[in-house]
Amino acid sequence: MTIRIGIVGYGNLGRGVENAVKQNPDTELSVVFTRRDPATLKIASNATVASINDAEAWKDKVDVLIMCGGSATDLPVQTPKFAEMFNVIDSFDTHAKIPEHYENVDKAAKKGCKIGIISVGWDPGLFSLNRLYANAILPEGKDYTFWGKGVSQGHSDAIRRIPGVKNAKQYTIPVEAALEGARSGLNPELSTRQKHTRECFVVLEEGADAAKVEEQIKTMPNYFADYDTTVHFISEEELKRDHSGIAHGGFVIRSGKTGANKENTHVIEYSLKLDSNPEFTSSVLVAYARAAVRLAQEGQTGCRTVFDIAPRYLCVQSNEELRAHFL
Repeated sequence: MTIRIGIVGYGNLGRGVENAVKQNPDTELSVVFTRRDPATLKIASNATVASINDAEAWKDKVDVLIMCGGSATDLPVQTPKFAEMFNVIDSFDTHAKIPEHYENVDKAAKKGCKIGIISVGWDPGLFSLNRLYANAILPEGKDYTFWGKGVSQGHSDAIRRIPGVKNAKQYTIPVEAALEGARSGLNPELSTRQKHTRECFVVLEEGADAAKVEEQIKTMPNYFADYDTTVHFISEEELKRDHSGIAHGGFVIRSGKTGANKENTHVIEYSLKLDSNPEFTSSVLVAYARAAVRLAQEGQTGCRTVFDIAPRYLCVQSNEELRAHFL
């Protein structure tokens, strides 16, 4: 069967999903829902562009919706709302609020007899899986996760939501000494502040109070309050010239001990180097969209995370092909 995909939101992530769908032979893009006037939105495919207010009319025309809004304000509202009508996937990445978001989506999806998969991407997502595998394999050890250097879409979006901010980019930067300490096998104690710094490049609206905006950024809980954060105020031209890229990446490391006297040290490391953060995240979302449809076909309902889904649900290949070529 061909999986009919809908997109909610057409920013960097939405455009990435549109491209990822083209690379998956069993998927097609049916509709893009937008808060803008649909007549003004030009997309790169032949899918329909429709108002987000008309989404309910598409309930029987879409197999799964991929939610492409931001984690700060969009997804906490949109994902539970649409989970009553559609199978849904999102990339909600505010780690501290994932349990609450899970409960909200689970309640809505069960009410609508749908499947919702949340926090899909590379972190949370693929990095989460690697932390889980490493903990199961090396129960006596220590985890380290490093992000960057790269542009964080969620953190950049959070800055742009601050009154007085016209545009912004935020870079997450690992502290090199901390990264090498994690790889050493010595299991150093590293605080949140010791592992990363955050660097922000901000374009202000005319008349905005720079000092007030900087304070709001640096004290923002779950995003900047626990980090050494530098804020640079620059022009729109400088932002476009020097900060137009959206590369990212990172490392998940677990160092653990085995042996009768814990004499042997093992280090597990998983890394990603991404030219385009949103395009890679979009590719993960489309794979899990396939899983959502398959779970729904089995009659399952409610919310899931990457921890709940067997790898075979992600792949277009049959189980026989997977055993023959990947095992």
